[in-house]
Order: sequence, then structure tokens, then C-alpha cells
Amino acid sequence: MATIKTERRTATVDLVNRLAHPTDADVAAVDAWWRANNYLTVGQIYLMANPLLREPLAGEHIKPRLLGHWGTSPGLALVYAHASRLIRHTGQQMIYLAGPGHGGPTLVGAGYLEGTYTEIYPHITMDEQGLLRLFRQFSAPGGIPSHASVPTPGSIHEGGELGYVLLHAFGAVMDNPDLIALAVVGDGEAETGPLEGSWNGISFLNPVRDGAVLPVLHLNGAKIAGATLLARKDRDEVRSLLTGHGYDVIEVEGDDLPGMHHRFADALTRAWTSIKAIQAEARGGDWTAPGPGGR
Repeated sequence: MATIKTERRTATVDLVNRLAHPTDADVAAVDAWWRANNYLTVGQIYLMANPLLREPLAGEHIKPRLLGHWGTSPGLALVYAHASRLIRHTGQQMIYLAGPGHGGPTLVGAGYLEGTYTEIYPHITMDEQGLLRLFRQFSAPGGIPSHASVPTPGSIHEGGELGYVLLHAFGAVMDNPDLIALAVVGDGEAETGPLEGSWNGISFLNPVRDGAVLPVLHLNGAKIAGATLLARKDRDEVRSLLTGHGYDVIEVEGDDLPGMHHRFADALTRAWTSIKAIQAEARGGDWTAPGPGGR
């Protein structure tokens, strides 16, 4: 049986199959976390009172000035939930970097669900009053910004200034051979000059001594100013663009549930096993880099 060594265990065919084909119980758990995170995101953007909706929603419960970007948040949460499932099953060292600027409430919500946020900020308790404080502080004077900024526990990438998520991802994995940096690229962000140039970072990684970057291009079709270019381009053109940079493109599309959970679990598993196979080959001495003389 072919195997791939990971940090904590061996990736057998059975493990890969379980990752790629989640059970109904697996999907239910991921979906429950995803929906909880989506609620926390909506609450941070919109609510200043009635955090658990114990009474009918009224105008006085809504913030007078709204900041944050709901459109990108469900996708960020979906990727985060499935990445967490992969980590739990494999022990993979992974860092999650969110490029879309106004996706901040998703990352704050994730930290809150995991208990990390309360550990760092004890006044944001995991009860109704703590939830109200979490919602009220978001993008408010004396509170926290609308992006994954310095106050966000674990943040090394401030998504408020767009275009740098891949630069930070590539920097994180250089000379860090066991790490995968999962970098979500917003399709509005993808139009910036820094991000356009950052796809070339793949050419500077050596699978013998470096970790891997796993970009997730989140083509939801819109940015604040209007439609996005990559979402409007012909699918073959976008695929050719990324393939030309050296990426193995895996596409996931849809808006149905639980279908999206099953398709994304399969896609993430394929990406992870491909990364581990490339690294195993390179570190076993059987890999030759592209270009004159290799690297």
C-alpha cells in the first residue's frame, strides 16, 4: 500500500478516502461550525443588541453604521472549517491566511468558537453578555477593526490592505518544511498589482527544504465597487493563467448543501495528498526541479 509520511501519522489510502468522502456525521459537524461562524459574522456586522435573538428583531437592535463584508465571509468560514477537519485527522501543520479585507469577522468568530478569543480577552466571555461585547466592539471606536488586524489572536497578516496574502504565505513556509500556508485570495484582491505578481512566488519554493503554499482563489464574483474581472473571464482562460504559473488547478463550484461540503472536502484532500506526494518524492532524492540543472 502506498503511503505518505506526515508529521504525526502515515497517510494511508484509508485515511485519504475518509478525508475525501466525509460521513454524514462529519458533514453535520462541519456544517454546524460553519453556520455558527456565519451567525457570529452577521452579529458582528449588524447587531448592537439582542445577540441571541431572544426577542423579535427590531430597528434599535441594528448598528447605525455598518462595516464589514458579508459577501466574502461564508466562503472564508467554509474553507476554515474544512481546513480544521483536515488538521484534526492528519496532524498537518497549517496556517490560514485570509486575504479579503472585510473578512475579519470570520476570523474573529473562529477564534471565539475555539475559545482562543476569550483566553486572550477574558472580558469577551462565552455567554450572552460576552457575545454582546463581541458584537458591539466590532468596527467601533475603542473596539477592533473590520479586518483581521493585529488584535486578532494569531494574526500575522492584516487583510485591510489588499494584495499581500500570497507574499506572507510564501514567506511563512520558506525554510519551514512541515508547514502548509493556506491562503484565501479574494477575487477583488486578485486584481491588485501585488497579488498579480505574487503568483510567481511558487517559483521560489523548493519542496526539499520549504513548506507549501495552497492558494484558494475565492471567486464569488463581486467586489465593493462592482463585478470582478477573474469571475467574468472564461473559465479556461483563468485556468490557463494559473496553470502557466505552475499551479495544479482544482475547481469547486456550487451553492447547494450538503453538496458543497462533500465537493470541497474532496478538493482539499486532493490538494493535500498532491502536496505530500511532491514533498515525499523531493525529499527522497527522486525530484529534479524545472529549469537548467534543477535547483
